[in-house]
Amino acid sequence: MPDGAQTPMRRRLTANEPSPRSVFLDVPNMPWEETKFPGIRCKTLYTDGSGMATLLMRLEPGAVVPLHEHTAIEQTYVLEGHFVDEEGECLPGQFVWRPEGNTHVAWAGKEGATILGIFLRPNIFADGRPFFTEEKG
Repeated sequence: MPDGAQTPMRRRLTANEPSPRSVFLDVPNMPWEETKFPGIRCKTLYTDGSGMATLLMRLEPGAVVPLHEHTAIEQTYVLEGHFVDEEGECLPGQFVWRPEGNTHVAWAGKEGATILGIFLRPNIFADGRPFFTEEKG
């Protein structure tokens, strides 16, 4: 947009109402949040209260995401390091998705990992711990 230009409020195409505004996050300046899982911190980029979430996660070397089941598709993009489970390994720039019902344990390689995870619903952990964005199980 040219300097000083104002963006007019758009209308929706499918309804006669204003278009909801975009939400921009300054992710580099957001603090890392501790999680219930040792060695794993996250930045919650999106959550809708129903369990849908987009998380930027940093796993210390060897940090483990314990046994869990995916209740809907999960999508993971690896930004840095190695993200591993029993079925394979994702390196920087690689992507893995897991279908509903998939169960696994995941962990970071010796250099740790930074990943972007997109969840439609919270995972269920075998040890009863709540999902990253939930307060209680």
